[in-house]
Amino acid sequence: MNLLDVTAPSGFHVRLRDFLRDQSQHTTTATVRRNESAYSCGGQDRNVYFLESGQIKTVMFSRSGKECLLRIHTPGEIFGELCSLGGIREESAIAMRDSVVHRMSYEHFLSSITAAGFVDDFINHLSRRLAEQQQSITHLVTVDSEQRLGEILLDLARKLGRGDGRRPHIAGRITHEELAGMVGTTRSRVGYFLKGFRDRGLVDVTPGSHLIIDQRRLSAYLESRCV
Repeated sequence: MNLLDVTAPSGFHVRLRDFLRDQSQHTTTATVRRNESAYSCGGQDRNVYFLESGQIKTVMFSRSGKECLLRIHTPGEIFGELCSLGGIREESAIAMRDSVVHRMSYEHFLSSITAAGFVDDFINHLSRRLAEQQQSITHLVTVDSEQRLGEILLDLARKLGRGDGRRPHIAGRITHEELAGMVGTTRSRVGYFLKGFRDRGLVDVTPGSHLIIDQRRLSAYLESRCV
C-alpha cells in the first residue's frame, strides 16, 4: 500500500506523510463514500485519520440538528486528532466526495511520533488549529456575515482552488447550506450575499456549479468595507 501517495500541504503534513509511508502496516485503509462518515459525533473513536484522496468535512451539530461546518480537509491532511482529549467525539467527519482515508490508533500514533521526534511538530499543528478556531469565533462576534463569507471564500480559493491563479475555481461543489454553516447565518442570506458578489464581478459560477473567485477584486472589496 502506498500510504498518502499524493501531493500534500507543506510543512508538518509533508513530513508526516513521508514518515507514515513507513507505518503502513499499522494503519487501516477505507473508502468513505460521499455523505458517509469516517466517524460520528458521540462515538468513542480513538483513531487519527489521514486523507489520501477526496474531501472530508468536520462538522458539529446544535441541539436542533443545525450543522456547523468546522473545516474542509484536503488530501494529505490529518484529521480526527482531537481524540487525543479522550472521551467521546464532539464532531463528525463526513465525506464531501468519495474519499480514501488511513486510520491509525492514537496510542500507536503518539508512540510513533515520539520515537521519530515529531511531538513538537504535532503540538505546533494543534496550536495552529486552536488559533484558527479562535479567529473564527472572533469573526462571529466582530465581523458581519457578508465579510465572513468573503473571507471564507478567499480561504477556500487558496486551499481548494484550481486553474487560473488569479481567478481559481473551488474544486468540489460547496453548497449554500455548507457555506451558511461556516458563516453562521442562513442559506438565504448566503444566496443574497453571493448574488451581490456576482453582480460586482467578484465571484462567478461554472456550468458545473463550482465557484470562481476573483481573489484580487474580492480582497479589495473586503478591505474597502473595513475602512
